[in-house]
Formats: sequence, C-alpha cells, structure tokens
Amino acid sequence: MKFKIFALIFIFCFNTGAQETKKDYSEAFKIIEVWLDAQKDYEKLPGISAAIIEDQEIIWSGAFGKSNIEADVKIETNTICSICSISKLFTATAIMKLYDEGKLRLDDKVSDLLPWYNLDQKYSDSGPITVRTLLTHSSGLPREANFPYWTGPDFPFPTQEEIKKELGNQETLYPSSTYFQYSNLGLTLLGEIVEQVSGISFTTYVEEQIIKPLQLNNTRTQLPENLYGSQLAIGYSSLNRQGQRQKVKLFQANGITAAAGFSSNVLDLGKFASWQFRLMDSTITEIIKPSTLKYMQQVHWTDPDWKTTWGLGFSVYKGSDGTKWVSHGGSCPGYRSGIQLNPKTKMAYTVMINANGTNPHKYSIAMHAILQKVKDESKNGKVAETSKKDMTDYTGYYSSQPWGSESYISSWEGKLVLLRLPSQSPAKSMIFLKHLEGDRFQKIRKDEEPGEIIVFERDEAGKVTKYSQHGNYSNKIRS
Repeated sequence: MKFKIFALIFIFCFNTGAQETKKDYSEAFKIIEVWLDAQKDYEKLPGISAAIIEDQEIIWSGAFGKSNIEADVKIETNTICSICSISKLFTATAIMKLYDEGKLRLDDKVSDLLPWYNLDQKYSDSGPITVRTLLTHSSGLPREANFPYWTGPDFPFPTQEEIKKELGNQETLYPSSTYFQYSNLGLTLLGEIVEQVSGISFTTYVEEQIIKPLQLNNTRTQLPENLYGSQLAIGYSSLNRQGQRQKVKLFQANGITAAAGFSSNVLDLGKFASWQFRLMDSTITEIIKPSTLKYMQQVHWTDPDWKTTWGLGFSVYKGSDGTKWVSHGGSCPGYRSGIQLNPKTKMAYTVMINANGTNPHKYSIAMHAILQKVKDESKNGKVAETSKKDMTDYTGYYSSQPWGSESYISSWEGKLVLLRLPSQSPAKSMIFLKHLEGDRFQKIRKDEEPGEIIVFERDEAGKVTKYSQHGNYSNKIRS
C-alpha cells in the first residue's frame, strides 16, 4: 500500500513538472531591441537603457545611443543616471525598517519626531501631518521646499540647514488627508526623520542598511561627479523647436537627497526589484519584514477622483491586464527613469533615459505588451523545429516611404511579424504573416481570420529585395 501511494505521488510530481514550461522570449527581445533602437533615433534621445526582470533573473537588458554625445561615449546597461524620485523608494524602505524595529509609528506626528518642524498649518480643522501622510503624499504640504532648485542653468538645490531655516515661511496647501499632492518636501522631511530617529546621517543609514546589504554596487545617494561623462551619463534637455537637445549642467540634490538625489543603473534597479519579489515569497526579514513590504504595496490613499492611488512610498495601480502594479518614476535635470513591478507575475521593467521631455513608463508598458504576445510553448501549437521555414532571408528593414518611415520584419513562432517604425504602441502595430508556400505569406487579421497575401521577391542572386502588398512594393533597405 505504501509503495502504491509513493508511486502515485511520484507520477503526479513527474507529470506536474513535465507540464511546467517557460516562455521563449528570444524573438520578442529582438523586436524590443529593434523598436527601442528606432525610437531612440526618431525621438532624438541621446541614450536609453532598459532591463527586464523575471523574479530573480534579469532576463534581458539593452542600451542604445550615447551617454555622452560630445565625446561619442556609448551608453551601456551599467551606465549610471540620476534616478531622481525613485530615491523615494529607498527613503520609504528606510522609514519602514525603523517602523519594523519599533522606533517610530506610521501615525506619529511629524512635529513630534522633528523638534524644529514649524511649517504653518493654515487649516485649523486639519488632521495631523504624520509619517503615513508623508509616505502617501496626502499630508497637504506644498510640493517643494521654498527654493527654485528646478530652475536652470544652475539648479540651486538647498542644504539641509537652508531647508530647515526656510520651513517656517511655508504653509500647507490643503488640510491633511484631503487630496493627493505629490511632495518632494514631504519625502525630504522623511529623510530628516530617518536621521533624527536613527542617530546617523540619512545617507549613511541608507548606504549601510539598504544599498550595501543588497549589493547595489552602482547605486549611490548622490551623482558621482568623478564619473561624469564616462560611466555617469551626461544629461540633456527636452527638444527645442529646432529638434535639438542641450547639455544640462550636473547637479547635486543636497538637502533634497531623500526625495531626488540618488543615482543608479538599470541593472541595480533590477536587483532592487528582485529583492522585492524574493521578500514576497519569504518568511525571513531581509532589510524589512515580508509583511511590511506587502503592506507598503497596498493602496493606502485614494484621491477623491478615484484615479490616483498610492501605497507607502509606491505608486499602486491596476494595469490594463487587470493586475496590480507598483512603480515609481523619476525626473531630474537631464534624466528620466522608471521602475514598474508586477507582484503577481514577478515581472519588472526598469528604464533610464539621459534626457528630459520623454516618458520611461511608456517604454516599460510597451515592452510588457510585446512580451504578452508570446505564447506558452505547451499551448501555442508551434511548428516543429524540423518543419519550420527558415525566415532569415526575409528579416530586415523595408522602406515605407513616403507614407511612413520604415518597417521591420522578423521571425515569430513559425511566422513572420511586421513592425512599423516608429511606433508609440508597438504591440498593437505588430502584423503577423503566416507562410503559405514559397515566398508567399498571408496576413493574419486581429480576429485571427486570414487576410491579404504578401509576396516577397528576390534578385538574380536569390536575395530578398522587396515585398508586394495589394499590388505595391516595399523595398528592403538593410538586413
């Protein structure tokens, strides 16, 4: 009897394991690379780097363009950029570590934790300004400290002492716990609370308690000036009317460090995402308790318009796939960055761009949407490897002029995929072509029904030179 039970367990485990498959993203990664490289040119980005994380592994990373245009320095995946407001996630983690240790409570008043706090509360009926309301940007505090540090060309970020001295000349915008008002001042005060409660400087605390334990070797609480122009990318402005970007002066956030002062690269932010996925599946404290991270990533504030939802430090929202996403973006002089995580699927995306006037979030969303097109190998009915047609001849760039710029054709799960460039929504613009015979393919409509015929033509040497669609040609311009 025992033998039969063991045999049944063994068979069950064997069959379960046999059914587990991982998606093959290799063809999707190629489309992502082609798309990012094209968008870099069409949007005149100096450089963009990105990484895709699946649980504990960075499954793809890439970099396109320049980190220093003037010196012709190529951007790499280990190139450092300002991560600006993503710094807030490290500050929030530091606060929650002190919370775990019983050294502060989320409903502690800021005025009780910071003896020098003297910002004017102009609403007599306001609720208290607490650690929790600072973390959720619902404190009613103004967005900034009382200095013009976002103004170029010098970006005069104040010192800690200057912020403290000026605080009494500021007042609340709203009663606490009334509206969402994103506040760099609020997160700056959380950095001061970390310093006050821990007894050591904010930067030392984060470095010793978070950055070093997670081995984030390229993450710093400032921008490393000695690496500027080499490993630290030079930042550039938004496009002007002439379609040009200007070099932006290097800055240091100084007293605003807790809100906007950190630097990192996409690989380190990938490790930061993996730590979160690891902690979610654990019962052991790593920096903070697993339950604390899950608590941070719950919705703690919903604005009256029901459109803005925030956790403890994290933006928390429902994605177009219906699942919960947690994220944060960053925008500082010359740099944009973003990190998006899906706790359910354990997929994360990090993007850095050394320019303003662009949106890293759209790149993350687009990369995710492309990966969603990939089917499970056990379910997609792929053509057997031995019977697949070699698609190499067709792969390459084709002219769409004058109606569009260009298209890229590549292989995709036994078919061809055509991607029009540039594209703000590449997953939506992907067109799949099913092989019929010879050099004839048929477009697959979005409703999975067969569409028009696409015919590729070759030169005398047998090389594909163009394809015809509804009687007109698109010439191949390069492989």
